[in-house]
Amino acid sequence: MNNQTVNENIEINLLDIVKLLWRKVWIIILCMIICGATAFFSAIFFIAPQYTARAMMYVNNNSLSVGSTTFTFSSSQLSAAKSLLDVYVIILQSRTTLEAVIEEAGLDYTYEQLSGMVTANAVNNTEIFSITATCGDPAEAELIVDTIVEILPDRISDIVDGSSVRLVDHAIRPVTRSSPSYTKHGVIGVLIGAVLSCAAIIIQDLLNTTVRDEDYLKQRYNIPVLAIVPDAYGNSKKGYKYKYKYGYSHYGYGYYRKSYEKSYENAKAKEDNKK
Repeated sequence: MNNQTVNENIEINLLDIVKLLWRKVWIIILCMIICGATAFFSAIFFIAPQYTARAMMYVNNNSLSVGSTTFTFSSSQLSAAKSLLDVYVIILQSRTTLEAVIEEAGLDYTYEQLSGMVTANAVNNTEIFSITATCGDPAEAELIVDTIVEILPDRISDIVDGSSVRLVDHAIRPVTRSSPSYTKHGVIGVLIGAVLSCAAIIIQDLLNTTVRDEDYLKQRYNIPVLAIVPDAYGNSKKGYKYKYKYGYSHYGYGYYRKSYEKSYENAKAKEDNKK
């Protein structure tokens, strides 16, 4: 019984896996094509295109008053004060500012919806920051940014004393989509198809317990292979085709082949009758 115990620690040969995948390369390529095409056309037909409008503004603040105290900044000091720009970004994204934008532009959005569409970031740690709006309508994206540019200077000057904001680059109506990228979706689909097909082929091979050769028996079971029964039909001129099943002999540790379709004697008798 101990000799027929299955060895659970099966060694996986990387070269065998490569050969297995090469034999099934047509399946892998087919899955890559199907998944890539599915992802590509899904992005075209099921994902709404988004358009992004952008404007840039310059913040000039040589003096900053807090209460009764006035601080003076040089231009180099102001360039390094990124925290000051963060204050302007917070003012822009505040509920009061965005609700004023919704009212001024006549938009059918809530504050939460518009907040998810608008972003503002400093440009290369300078005193210039960009304002972007992304939505499905290019004209609406341009309208949102233009309205923010119109409202924001007064909002900043009301909150931060001694500051001024000037327009660097106004928004233009986008003519090309910012997302989705059809090529990116197609490449991701191809990679997913390759990974899934390779994983399925390897798992199927690992779960396949069919005896293939003596090396498989040595690897799979903790028993020696003493003998191999030769293929009695492989050398026939007529090329008889039979299905075989491998198993263990009751009288030894070798393995045998047994035909489940025809015996050798029946095949030989039919050949003699034809003559």
